[in-house]
Amino acid sequence: MTLPDNTPNPTPSTPTPLPQPSSGWRLFVRNNLQPLAVAFAIALLLRIFVAEPRFIPSASMFPTLDLGDRLIVEKVSYHLHTPERGDIVVFSPPDSLQRQGFTANQAFIKRVVGVAGDTIAVFGGQLVVNRTPIAETYIAEPPNYTWGPFIVPEGSVAVMGDNRNNSNDSHVWGFLPADRVIGRACFRFWPLDRWGGFGSNTTLAGLGRMAEISTS
Repeated sequence: MTLPDNTPNPTPSTPTPLPQPSSGWRLFVRNNLQPLAVAFAIALLLRIFVAEPRFIPSASMFPTLDLGDRLIVEKVSYHLHTPERGDIVVFSPPDSLQRQGFTANQAFIKRVVGVAGDTIAVFGGQLVVNRTPIAETYIAEPPNYTWGPFIVPEGSVAVMGDNRNNSNDSHVWGFLPADRVIGRACFRFWPLDRWGGFGSNTTLAGLGRMAEISTS
């Protein structure tokens, strides 16, 4: 005769669920990739709408800017006002430059020497704006050509390189449509020994104020 087994049956243990294979990946994405994606998007928006770095590929703005200088170009000012005399601007090439073989995505950098309505000329080795000779202490040497006089048309600016005799600028291809301006060069961050801003502290920048004073 078989006796009943009075040993209590062990209670089966509930297995601990294994983590889902993808949970670690989701955590990694949430903690690492998502912040990187947001930071990249912010940087891209800042570059498109606010400011961007630029590299100087030529000596056309020497001695103000030299080959290899790296700049910050801000893009906000010209949503509020048009370029002003003395500003150093970065712009995409107008049609006249594109006909010379330059592409639309290339960028040039020059100084604004005349705005809409100005009468501008170069003769006797000097820039003359609205019959006022401009003392340009920032240029490499006096220009060795004659140009003008011309009236800068509405919606345009006249631009020249500070290295006047080695610059492909308005005296070669005409006036620059203001809507081609990308932004204003405002700060040099490389090389470190020339770190800082260069502004537009010239007689060009003060020309408009002088005209207002003389007519008031």
